[in-house]
Amino acid sequence: MTIPLILVVAVAENGVIGRDNQLLWRIKTDLGRFRRLTMGKPMIMGRKTFQSIGKPLPGRETIVLTRDAGFVAEGVHVVHTWEEAVAKGGELAARMGADAVAVAGGAEIYALALPQVQSIFLTRVQATPEGDALFPDFDRSQFRETRREDHPKGPDDEHPFTFIDLERRR
Repeated sequence: MTIPLILVVAVAENGVIGRDNQLLWRIKTDLGRFRRLTMGKPMIMGRKTFQSIGKPLPGRETIVLTRDAGFVAEGVHVVHTWEEAVAKGGELAARMGADAVAVAGGAEIYALALPQVQSIFLTRVQATPEGDALFPDFDRSQFRETRREDHPKGPDDEHPFTFIDLERRR
């Protein structure tokens, strides 16, 4: 049995996901959702995303996909192809007893993952910041929406936002 891939992302209304390798908003509620969705799972991310976080996140195994043959980082699994990342994710998920492998960005990694993901956990941020990283286009008709939850702007959330869960159609 193959372990499903899930994609976790926060995207502004204009498709922006970041600028200069940084998030462009502070939404504590979304960070909590990210933590819940990825806890106890292997996570695939690109080198720049990993470097923006700065360390492996507790309770997860981090797989860093990079073209940089010399890249090393303590406490992570470094791979150099998408196929290696998925294989390592499956191996780690089986070892951890995880029900999925989470894909955590950035844009290039999301583009590689989209043809294969089973679920997308999207946070639509109601803002239009300037950015240099965009979430890749994908065929929304291949997915059905299973959940939608609107959230107002709040003391810990800079913008209103919506959680949208998408499942790949069979």
